[in-house]
Amino acid sequence: MCKAFSCLITKSGKVYWKAGIDSHDTLHSLFEKEDGELIDDKLPPYNTFARIEITPNDGNYLNLDQSWAYAINQQVRPRWLTAKYEKPCRKAWEQWKKEVYGGIDLDGIRNPIHPFKIKPPKHITETNLKLLRKYASVWDSVRASVWDSVGDSVGDSVGASVRASVRASVYCYLGSFFPNIKSWKYAPKMRGYPYASCVKLWKMGLVPSFDGTEWRLYGGKKVEILWEGTVEDLDNQIKDTK
Repeated sequence: MCKAFSCLITKSGKVYWKAGIDSHDTLHSLFEKEDGELIDDKLPPYNTFARIEITPNDGNYLNLDQSWAYAINQQVRPRWLTAKYEKPCRKAWEQWKKEVYGGIDLDGIRNPIHPFKIKPPKHITETNLKLLRKYASVWDSVRASVWDSVGDSVGDSVGASVRASVRASVYCYLGSFFPNIKSWKYAPKMRGYPYASCVKLWKMGLVPSFDGTEWRLYGGKKVEILWEGTVEDLDNQIKDTK
């Protein structure tokens, strides 16, 4: 199975790659019309291009400081493929890293916040409820929005409906690791990250869920329900605090 980073290098030293594509066969189909050396009409070891991979030694793609190994991903090495061809592949790999990792908050991904390890507020405040109300207005677009937008840039102890909405909160948090994405598919047009209200609740130790009727805020080591109610309850309680 092909791994990232994957590329094709020709006998002339040209390197072909595309962020998000690890399959050498797909890369070949994508670029074969651009270069006669990619026609693939010669048997090994007389091929005019080679399949190359550069991957982290320990398999951890979040650790860019470790050594990444250069390898030929085919059984027979082309006769012309000497050590000098590693350099242009490494250069392409450096470009790939900038494109793939340049817009990602790697520190946040390496050190994710566990909301149920944060001591939640003793009492749910107006601030908490306003954040929940703001999230309630955008939550239904979360999964598709984050999944597709992040994908374009570079993929259960409760009931099914609640589980899905808790998962939506996870998507909100994950989406915040991609600050360079300015336009989120399917999301309401808002200034900044459209699901920031959920992320703020998450960092307060509060995880929202929705079962189709009622909203809830979970928190604490025992994952207790700290607030529950409908959107109307939210609006009324916020109004009462003014």
